[in-house]
Amino acid sequence: MAQILVEALRGAKTESLHRGHIAVVNANHELIASVGDSAYHTFARSTAKPLQAIPLLEMNGDLHFQFDDKMIALLCASHNGEDSHAAMANQILHRIGLDEGALQCGVHDPFHLPTANRLKETRIPNTPLRNNCSGKHSGMLALSQLLEPSIGATSEPYVSSSHPIQLRMLDIIAQMCDVPAEQIDLGTDGCGVPVFAMPLESLAYAYARLGKPTGLPEQRAQACRRIVGAITQQPYYIAGSDRFDTRLIEVTQGRIIGKMGAEGMFALTIPEKGWGAAFKIEDGTMRAIYPAVMETLVQLDLLNQEEILLLEEFYHPKVLNCHNTVVGEIRPLLKLNRYTV
Repeated sequence: MAQILVEALRGAKTESLHRGHIAVVNANHELIASVGDSAYHTFARSTAKPLQAIPLLEMNGDLHFQFDDKMIALLCASHNGEDSHAAMANQILHRIGLDEGALQCGVHDPFHLPTANRLKETRIPNTPLRNNCSGKHSGMLALSQLLEPSIGATSEPYVSSSHPIQLRMLDIIAQMCDVPAEQIDLGTDGCGVPVFAMPLESLAYAYARLGKPTGLPEQRAQACRRIVGAITQQPYYIAGSDRFDTRLIEVTQGRIIGKMGAEGMFALTIPEKGWGAAFKIEDGTMRAIYPAVMETLVQLDLLNQEEILLLEEFYHPKVLNCHNTVVGEIRPLLKLNRYTV
């Protein structure tokens, strides 16, 4: 059953409550801590992106196409659509001999409001490069090129769930989560590609292994280390300006690496401990997810006081009115259940 994780205060009065689930798992697949139902079955949404990058790196796609850390981080990103993000997606496409016309992720306004406003004011049209998923889609196109000699040419769109690259990603995510592929429910994500549903604790386990890939086949372990290393070195390209994912990595100097997903999803890895965690706000409200993540990290003694202070805007976000006056606060209420392993 879902538990109350976060409250929204207006003045001193609780106005709204957000319930959800949390699972913290180690690399031995043991539950360390939880709130609510650790086996809650839900779509991973964009928390799956670092896992979806594994097959390309496992085939040494980074070496084949000469992708640097910025490019690898962007493959895993839900980026802001800032100029640097769009330019990096364009570079990835050029490295594989394509252009933005090959992207099937669609078009939306940049997440970064100053960038979105500037484009509107200057009447510069949006392109798929500014879609937050353009890095992931560029990686899918790169993987398709690597696989083509073995699969042959296909007229099927790469976003189709039956395309060989999507089947490869499903298989690897199933293995990382230790869930049979036939037990992973598929939906369609906002950018048009398959999205995967699994128990929350299985997603946490995948992230534990991503950060500490001991016991995985060497090529896969090497791919996981490459992904984590690239994100650690280039956190701006996993999200961007004023984003929690980027700030968490920057403030902890890569000790904690997290990735948001739509509809109140978040997953993180603590490589030095071999821990993974997955979070779901049941009503899908994004304003509640970062306070819940922060409180979990605090209760697990994973942040020091200086780091907590530097991340305070995400820990206790202020509620503002139309006059930019503080009228309330978003505050975590959760209490972790801890287990001896």
